[in-house]
Amino acid sequence: MHDISDLDGRGIPGGFIASDEFREAARAQGDALGFHARALYVAHPIQDRTDDEMKALAREAFPGILELLRDPPGGSERS
Repeated sequence: MHDISDLDGRGIPGGFIASDEFREAARAQGDALGFHARALYVAHPIQDRTDDEMKALAREAFPGILELLRDPPGGSERS
């Protein structure tokens, strides 16, 4: 989160990708830091997925990832 905050402060778009399970933890960390990074949340769990399932998840998330990189800093969460 600190790295994303630094990039945001320099006007460089970005964000993070996490599974839905970490939505509340990210919100709590953002509250503690006073900075809420743009985020893309994908379905949980991740670790037990097959390679084909991970590829499908990545393909599904890709448009949202591009938006994280295209949007100017100060954007918001995506799901």
